[in-house]
Amino acid sequence: MKHSANFLAIDLGASNGRVVLGCWDGQRFALHELHRFANGPVNVLGSLHWDPLRLWTEIKIGLVRYGQRYSQPLAGIGLDTWGVDFALLDKAGQMLGNPFHYRDARTDGMMELAFQRAGRAAIFRETGIQFMQINTLYQLLSMVEARDPQLHAAETLLMTPDLFNYWLTGRKVAEYTIASTSQMLDARRRTWADDLLQTLGIPTGILPPVVNAGTVLGGLRDDVASEIGAPGAPQVIAIGSHDTASAVAAIPDLGPESVYISSGTWSLIGVETAEPVLSERALALNFTNEGGVAGDIRLLKNSTGLWLLQECRRQWQREGHDYSWDELLRLAGEATPFRSLVDPDHRDFLNPPDMPAAIRSYCRRSGQPEPDSAGATARCCMESMALASRAVIDSLETLLERRLEVIRIVGGGSQNGMLVQFTADACQRPVVAGPVEATALGNVMVQAIATGHIDGIAAGRRAVASSIPLVSYTPASTAAGQWQDAFGRFSELRQR
Repeated sequence: MKHSANFLAIDLGASNGRVVLGCWDGQRFALHELHRFANGPVNVLGSLHWDPLRLWTEIKIGLVRYGQRYSQPLAGIGLDTWGVDFALLDKAGQMLGNPFHYRDARTDGMMELAFQRAGRAAIFRETGIQFMQINTLYQLLSMVEARDPQLHAAETLLMTPDLFNYWLTGRKVAEYTIASTSQMLDARRRTWADDLLQTLGIPTGILPPVVNAGTVLGGLRDDVASEIGAPGAPQVIAIGSHDTASAVAAIPDLGPESVYISSGTWSLIGVETAEPVLSERALALNFTNEGGVAGDIRLLKNSTGLWLLQECRRQWQREGHDYSWDELLRLAGEATPFRSLVDPDHRDFLNPPDMPAAIRSYCRRSGQPEPDSAGATARCCMESMALASRAVIDSLETLLERRLEVIRIVGGGSQNGMLVQFTADACQRPVVAGPVEATALGNVMVQAIATGHIDGIAAGRRAVASSIPLVSYTPASTAAGQWQDAFGRFSELRQR
């Protein structure tokens, strides 16, 4: 391992973004947040979009702050975002309109159309990706069906992190981990699935070359370097550009007996494997094979995470009730256990205008009491999330034919002690929570590996373990019966 170095992690999530300084002292990491900003969909004429120009401005604010506060040259800059979304560029490299948000309704019915034309099993055998209507494949198919002029005019498609890396460096590439979320990558060859795309009428000439995580893209464009005034000549590195890939890279002690949950707006629940699992059982259970930073596979399932609770809180704020997270947890602790449950992945919760109302409606239709307070609603959300995690872990054990003994929860949800304890109780397994900042740590760690400061993923994970305190949770055996009964009810709800 090499001497000390400073790295910048640009971490863009679906609800907020951050620019974080990662300091490496030769043995441990330390993180310092330089800039935080909100992110979210913009509703224009009934369609949901992202605002990448505002995000670009916020990114540069964070870069400027580093130059204002520190004189040490940066060893690297890495950027990660959520999956599946993209921008289209014309021949001059300019964006063709604002990118759509994955929750936009334009993908309604597109999965079914793709199944008719290419076959559900054939799509999975080639891509190995979970079927979700938000996937890039169905977004592009909707543009094909609409004869969208932007698609006709497009010279290049860049996934969201690749877009910002292009603006930083001038290089147009597709980093492997983010490309794998699109459902357009051949899972075995790890190149674009040209035959599938051509069957669906999606142009393949707009897709850039795929590069591995850890690829050094080069220095900042002259205009960017001049504007931000960064010391030295920092290199931009295509880290695990999918935020979950970066988060998983930073999980300590992730052995074959462990299952991880990357807990944020989404809960991503899975294990690491050397090769994609493309069996009929994997297809039937709807698992996904996404790329890992070391060229491995993250065998996982996407489940709705804190989105329900985030949207409830947003609605309550609109109504004049600005609950803090601590207050919501206190109120949830006072609410009656297991009074009402929901399926977090039900389409009713994809993007409702009023999440608490959507939850009440679901409970009413399913013959359950409607949550009648913020605390009851919050408890319903968290108990349901914990039960959804158990359902995925049970399915994963069926697929792997082995027991997963330990749950490792990382990301923002790992600091929600009530949710973590619920997960331990629902699954009747010990849970190790942390690091909260797994994505930023994984981002910085891959930069450190790419620049020769750390000798590989295993050494990087050991460094993370020595840098960040972890919290252990033990399942309450006295509650096992209640959670088992609740899981039976939850399973019945999902079958309706």
